[in-house]
Amino acid sequence: MTRDALKTLFHPFVTDAVPLPKAGERVLFLGAEAGNALPEGFDAEIVSVQPFRPLFRALRDGAVPVAEGDDYDCALILCGKHRGENENRVAEALERVRPGGLIVIAGGKEDGIQTLRTTLLKLSLSLDYTPKYHGVAIWLPRPKDADDAIRALKKHTVTVEGRFEAAPGMFSHDRIDPGSELLASRFPTDFDGNVADFGAGWGYLSVMFAKTSPRVNRIDLFEADYAALEFAKKNVAKNCPDLEARFFWQDLGTEPPKEKYDLVIMNPPFHETQVSDPELGKTMIRTAAAALRNGGRLMLVANRGMPYEPVMVEAFKEYGETCRNARFKILWGRK
Repeated sequence: MTRDALKTLFHPFVTDAVPLPKAGERVLFLGAEAGNALPEGFDAEIVSVQPFRPLFRALRDGAVPVAEGDDYDCALILCGKHRGENENRVAEALERVRPGGLIVIAGGKEDGIQTLRTTLLKLSLSLDYTPKYHGVAIWLPRPKDADDAIRALKKHTVTVEGRFEAAPGMFSHDRIDPGSELLASRFPTDFDGNVADFGAGWGYLSVMFAKTSPRVNRIDLFEADYAALEFAKKNVAKNCPDLEARFFWQDLGTEPPKEKYDLVIMNPPFHETQVSDPELGKTMIRTAAAALRNGGRLMLVANRGMPYEPVMVEAFKEYGETCRNARFKILWGRK
């Protein structure tokens, strides 16, 4: 089903509020998603940028996880749920679109589109907007001098505890997640096999495992967010320069690992939007069980209310709970 915000994004073109990009022009689509037919006459080449692997795989050939190049004639921006990430996308569009080029932005109320519109107005950017399909479309010409707006909108890397780096839009980008911290406190100290870190984010659990079990043979980090995985590479290299590590940009729900592991560690996601979805974690648990050797173990942390115990019974010969606190529980399973 087409997301409403995607229909909202193309509404200004459908109603002739903005001109259709012509053949020979180049359009940068930040936060691109599949599912919406282009308006008739939208003949420009589109470069679709999507760092989130499940959405990336749904796009047609030619999509990329990171934008490149400049002097685009137009930029489309589909907002997500992170304010900092949305503002970064607008800053990137202002950097990469030629002066006078068109920038069109859309999102639903849950994406913070009204807040973004207010922010852009405070920067004295000349814009128009219209509500449609439970969202808002905003459009503006790229001003000749956009340096001040770019500086105001661009969000910089955050340093966590003086040893990790992350960026807005990533899970727990500005602090150590307390659930992950609890799981790390229960890591073994003498492990010497191969480990997979599912949903590795910017690398906290892998770094902590390598610190706690320095004899670990190798850690493979799997992450669906391309940007987070790039930060994981930096954080592992900085904190554990001697660790043998590999990095995989994969959607574990549809792209299972090709190897078997002695141990899987994870803090599984439980929402892709604002709505909690336990099925995401259940899928990760099943994928972890399939990726373990006989006798291999899973260690995971979850919110106390997540109903993962039935799938643990289904997927493992043995399972149990290591500990819990007011918010989280640590579960284990043996293949």
